[in-house]
Amino acid sequence: MTLLSNVVRGDASPLQDLGHSALPRSGPATICLPYQPESVGAARRFVVAKLREWGLDDLVDDASLIVSELATNAVRTGCQTRMVVAARRPSDRLVRILVGDGSRAMPVVIQAGPDATSGRGLAMVHRLTRGRWGVTPLPFGKVVHADLAVPH
Repeated sequence: MTLLSNVVRGDASPLQDLGHSALPRSGPATICLPYQPESVGAARRFVVAKLREWGLDDLVDDASLIVSELATNAVRTGCQTRMVVAARRPSDRLVRILVGDGSRAMPVVIQAGPDATSGRGLAMVHRLTRGRWGVTPLPFGKVVHADLAVPH
């Protein structure tokens, strides 16, 4: 089994910094969702709407898969507080998807075997972001972020 974790301290736009963005935008770019399976679809619809608002339709498919995986992992933590989902444009060449939850358990990429029924999601996030994802531990949880390059 191969393990990989991208733990980042300080530069992944943790929850307290979710309001900052380098580019103007309309509408909210952060939502709070309950820890329920239905929240995965709500997170996906939120990110897709944001990308379309920003004119980034080319990123919709990859971003949908990424936020679905991160939100699913957050739902599975069993936390009872809140899950925060955000989409940011730190620059005109980058979209950052963030999912914050109340668990301090760090996500880890594993190499799932051919018969495994789960365990491939973070490997997919790693491939889609070309390794540009990470985790910022917080006193009462964490924020997982995934960066997608904006096509030229």
